[in-house]
Amino acid sequence: MDLSLIVPLRFPGERPRTLPLRNHLLTNAAVWSPDGWWIVYDVRSDAAGSRFDGTRIERVNVVDGTIETLYESRDGACVGVVTCSPVDDRVVFIHGPERPTADWYYGACHRQGLIAGAGRVENLDARDIVPPFTPGALRGGSHVHTFDGRGEWIAFTYEDHVLAQLDPILNQRNVGISVPGLPVAVPGTHPRNHNGSHFSVLVTRTTAHPQHGSDEISKAFEEAWVGRGGYLRANGTRQRRAIAFQGIVASGISELFIVDLPGDVTHPGDEPLEGTATRAPCPPRGCVQRRLTYTESRRFAGIQGPRHWPRSHPDGSQIAFLMKDDAGIVQIWIVSPAGGEPRQVTHNPWDIASAFSWSPDGRSIAHIMDHSVFSTDVVTGESKRLTERTPDATSPRPEACVFSPDGSRIAYVRTVENFNQIFTVDVGSMHVLPASFRHAR
Repeated sequence: MDLSLIVPLRFPGERPRTLPLRNHLLTNAAVWSPDGWWIVYDVRSDAAGSRFDGTRIERVNVVDGTIETLYESRDGACVGVVTCSPVDDRVVFIHGPERPTADWYYGACHRQGLIAGAGRVENLDARDIVPPFTPGALRGGSHVHTFDGRGEWIAFTYEDHVLAQLDPILNQRNVGISVPGLPVAVPGTHPRNHNGSHFSVLVTRTTAHPQHGSDEISKAFEEAWVGRGGYLRANGTRQRRAIAFQGIVASGISELFIVDLPGDVTHPGDEPLEGTATRAPCPPRGCVQRRLTYTESRRFAGIQGPRHWPRSHPDGSQIAFLMKDDAGIVQIWIVSPAGGEPRQVTHNPWDIASAFSWSPDGRSIAHIMDHSVFSTDVVTGESKRLTERTPDATSPRPEACVFSPDGSRIAYVRTVENFNQIFTVDVGSMHVLPASFRHAR
């Protein structure tokens, strides 16, 4: 059965105090600290997380339930969608606008990334929304930031304020990266301009009107790093960094794509890195975008199922995603980063019902199915039920199902007394570890 701890929030120098019950939201990946002792999360007012109104990034200790505040926003800004570095105590998360106004409020074009850790907080991505734009700075908002396997580069999704103001159809969602060691300073020509600690560029290319029969896309989204250190090409050489993502093709369905990244992202391709007043920022020289799946002829075409991000085997050899089988049931599929025919992993009678993650050894995938947490063996396709089946109102939620760094536990969220609470389950048994918590009234 599930075990809960009632845990007060502790502030430095203060006695423990009790807070009202809140909703706790996990991101779809990288919620564990590298040592496996802590889980990071954000707080919001609604269970679905659709209102981005939390003001704190917190973490809970999975051994004793201690809660720590990692960051608290100010001046009306909201924060959320936090992920951990795989190598140290840094976290990265979305930060909404401070002092929001009627023309600059939280939204896809107005958010940014913040990095916190080692006693420092810094802007991830610079912003410059007044021409001439600045190479290495964005002109809009970033979202869902994740470190690569070395804890160096950071990927994100992006939307462009400049193009959204010109014509919303020109503002397609794209995928970008931020590279450390190359801080970007921008002119103070707009009150919403700001400097960034990283050099940020877009790495995908979209168009408002993809041509039928082409590999053009109108949207690039739900991205994930491929492998801890990239993947091996067919010729035996290593592509050090690549990102898998979903792309919307001309027929309107979502297919799986990959973009191979160059080692140096500061050189422009055929258009400016920073974009123009009428064109989106352009990927750096050496970015190669490829389509991996072609599913239009299937009975149930396209990537389908709950909102999810493709996830790579730790060695980069396989990329997992969700798609319906011929019976219309959402299953796990995998495909090589080189392309080819996808392989169906699961053959279960129930839909995969959540985002998912690979175990660190690459043998299993954790996911929600039939109101329970499951671990599926990727080779045999066998799915093991790890938690008891529960009613709809208290079932594990679809947003996250994340293996710990040592592969022994899975973190997930389910509703208790109408509030989202964080739980972990031991992969080796049905026993649920007491890392779940709830604040007492």
